[in-house]
Amino acid sequence: MLDHVGLQCADMAASAAFYDTVLAPLGLRRLADHKVAMGYGGDFPDFWISVFDSGDGFRESHIAFKAADRAAVDAFFAAAVEAGAEVLHEPALHPEYHENYYGAFVRDPDGNNVEAVSHGPA
Repeated sequence: MLDHVGLQCADMAASAAFYDTVLAPLGLRRLADHKVAMGYGGDFPDFWISVFDSGDGFRESHIAFKAADRAAVDAFFAAAVEAGAEVLHEPALHPEYHENYYGAFVRDPDGNNVEAVSHGPA
């Protein structure tokens, strides 16, 4: 449904370092670097971060990245914790969403809720 998603960041260097680290276990990498905006993805930049330059105040966003399997969710979480991310929810099944929903939730440097999720059975 979506072509791409973008978040504004207060500190581009901190956010770029965070996303470089936590997206790697999901097979994603920085594909575009325009200094004021950076795009991440596998083959195409689907996720963008950019300089916070419009709007007033903080507005939390939630972004969930698809993980190939539960091991990738675990690796995302380990990378995020190593990068200093605040833990919102450790990797776990969330049957309130569906029986195979396995996700981990952390905060990025700007306070956004960032998740990695696998929908497959173990």
